[in-house]
Amino acid sequence: MAPRYRPIMVVGTGSHVGKSVLVMGLCRLFRRRGIDVAPFKAQNMALNSGITPEGDEIGRAQISQAEAAGIAPHRDMNPILLKPTSDLGSQVILNGRVLGNYKGRDYYALKPKLVRQVMAAWRRLAGAHQLVVMEGAGSCAELNLKRHDLVNMAMARRAGANVLLAADIDAGGVFAQVIGSLKLLPPAERRLVKGVAINKFRGDPALFADGMAIIAQKGGAPVLGLIPWFGGEIALPQEDGVALERGAGSSGSGPVRVGVVRLSRISNFTDADALAAEPGVRLSWVSRPQELAGLDLLILPGTKNTLAALAGLKASGLFEAIRQFHALGGRVLGLCGGYQLLGQSIADPLGVEGPPDEQAGLGLLPIATVMAGEKTTARAEARCRGDLPFAVEGAVRGYEIHMGQSTPLGADRPAFRLTRRLDQDLDQPEGQVSPDGRVVGTYLHGLLDNDALRAAVLAWAAGGKAVAGLADYAAFKERQYDLLADLLEEHLDWRPLLEEV
Repeated sequence: MAPRYRPIMVVGTGSHVGKSVLVMGLCRLFRRRGIDVAPFKAQNMALNSGITPEGDEIGRAQISQAEAAGIAPHRDMNPILLKPTSDLGSQVILNGRVLGNYKGRDYYALKPKLVRQVMAAWRRLAGAHQLVVMEGAGSCAELNLKRHDLVNMAMARRAGANVLLAADIDAGGVFAQVIGSLKLLPPAERRLVKGVAINKFRGDPALFADGMAIIAQKGGAPVLGLIPWFGGEIALPQEDGVALERGAGSSGSGPVRVGVVRLSRISNFTDADALAAEPGVRLSWVSRPQELAGLDLLILPGTKNTLAALAGLKASGLFEAIRQFHALGGRVLGLCGGYQLLGQSIADPLGVEGPPDEQAGLGLLPIATVMAGEKTTARAEARCRGDLPFAVEGAVRGYEIHMGQSTPLGADRPAFRLTRRLDQDLDQPEGQVSPDGRVVGTYLHGLLDNDALRAAVLAWAAGGKAVAGLADYAAFKERQYDLLADLLEEHLDWRPLLEEV
């Protein structure tokens, strides 16, 4: 009989200290050692999400962690997903399905019910795998939130996990981060912490030897890893848009210049990851009108609040700049919320994403969008239509996450034909192509992960000229997970965390 292991949990001294990346790397590391491992995050707050084979919506980080573990993603890996629709409220996804929109106080009232749902998901997942690597959220020592905690040390206690505390030395104040967090934990929780991982270290590790000793002495937990800053040497998907807020800008130096609009409430911006990996592409995130100059292709990505994103475009001057970019011959691709923005009108009469409203869109595609009450979440296959300027032969794969329905106005010029959704055959038009062939919109996320279609998009952007590129994006991603596992094998002593039960 295969051995079973005590769960491992990675918690943090704060947000964006590297918890998701550590879980991803540990999943790949243990998979390579022949262990059946799965990721788990009780509650995730992020606008980047993905779809399981069953059509359930979970955090994108857990999708990537499942890929690193070599298994299919499942809703039990992330039973609660919070997708902020404003500064005060979020759409709550429970077990892969929309529960509703809640403000913070109302959400806290649901916690007793949610704890039961989280523990049921945890038990199913733990029963199906030898090892579960869990992820906390934010700081593990937020004293004002502890009575509502279902994702950090409270979850570690319920699962009986061995805990690794992650800190970010690049942010500064690492001693206060680590020792302060440990001192604020009650003794029963502190005893679960087997060690500390210090992320994003630069320079000579020998110069931090005294620092490691100080943390062990004053914090009472050994430093198990000093993980070096790897920057762009390993290309990993980001969990949410904070990566963009913290300065993610241009990448690559290829001849094809692609800009992605940094929309408010941006979601699923990982759609651009495959382009960022292309040697023939220079990718930039644009937020000002002057940044559109010289682009070969402009992409409008997804957003959780399309009308709010539209208002942001107008406030920044990008609304008119995008229209001018197209008028001067520019090519534009809209994905999901970006597709909706390209249309003639956007209406939210029921207040699905915010206050009820209706506004005129960019007017570059002849469609009208109305926000619907039922959310579409599904993996899908499609075939390119003849009107699509970057059409390829064979099936292309993607996934849908949207609450709006877009209707053609006048002549219908679909970009794709949906052939399968949730393993059911169908024949349904999808997306739209402008009459001039320079604007394409679609609800399908993940299209650019398809190698042949991505090559065709780049040729379209380059005016019909083929662009030497990446042949196999799936293999590229697998290589990144292996590089991350290699890094942890070298710089993290994971053995104190792995315990047979």
